[in-house]
Amino acid sequence: MRFPIYRPRRLRRTRILREMLAETVLTPRDFILPLFVIHGRGVENPIPSMPGHAQLSAELAASRAVDAFKLGIPGVILFGIPEHKDEVGSSALDPDGPVQRAIKEIKDRVPEMVVITDVCLCEYTSHGHCGIIKKGDVDNDATLEVLREMALSHVRAGCDMVSPSDMMDGRVGAIRGVLDENGYSHIPIMSYSAKYASAFYGPFREAAQSTPGFGDRKSYQMDPPNTDEALREVMLDIEEGADIVMVKPALAYLDIIRRIRDELGYPVAAYNVSGEYSMIKAAGQKGWIDEEKVMMEVLVSIKRAGAGLILTYFAVDAARILNG
Repeated sequence: MRFPIYRPRRLRRTRILREMLAETVLTPRDFILPLFVIHGRGVENPIPSMPGHAQLSAELAASRAVDAFKLGIPGVILFGIPEHKDEVGSSALDPDGPVQRAIKEIKDRVPEMVVITDVCLCEYTSHGHCGIIKKGDVDNDATLEVLREMALSHVRAGCDMVSPSDMMDGRVGAIRGVLDENGYSHIPIMSYSAKYASAFYGPFREAAQSTPGFGDRKSYQMDPPNTDEALREVMLDIEEGADIVMVKPALAYLDIIRRIRDELGYPVAAYNVSGEYSMIKAAGQKGWIDEEKVMMEVLVSIKRAGAGLILTYFAVDAARILNG
């Protein structure tokens, strides 16, 4: 193709032409809205580092879910903040815990909505790590037993999908096993398969009250320079029964999303994480960027990279724009 026979600008001349020929189309159906659920009733604690988001008691989280569903957002993912934390995260198994209550409230009010639950102990342990601590480190296999029971508790409460984010080896197989053993073979697993040890999680850790009390999570979350390892992690999760695999964070790892989609052809989700959200919000508030345009450009980039589902704190704002 050579100029002047081929003039690419011809097809960019008007907005309608650009829309007709768009290779990537973003819709509210692409989004999953994260919600932070806290114990109690009538509780709404704004999260300073995440403008527009708050810790919500179960009934208020259900109201947000209803509003999101009306905008065309098909799913939410729930993170719990319990009343009590201990060394082993025992509140994660409470059948009347904040996540379990929120599942029931949401399904009562909008049964068609897909309710997904985060399966991880970091919000429930007093030390903030994602598993059981033995000899100063997270014990992988001891943690699997608690994750199995946590996932089963969420499914018994009525969730539609579980999403383990702990990055323990073998957790997908362990959860798949316990769900199948208890008659829940129809419940899908969306695994945080390539979850990197990222600096972009700071605002989330404030929101979920899950900052590690010592050390870091580099011994179980992925090392940022690695891509081949991500493929191995994803393939392992698929072999163990994951139905959807996730890359987290999204923006700094668009290459990982694309590689997984191209090489494995498996459903891929991507988490547009709290740090990515808060940077755009902060720059927008200072007038350094056009917040709405940057938000939409970022979300399109994640879908263009190959993500079929996007977990994003921008879900409601973006859906309103897309709905006109």
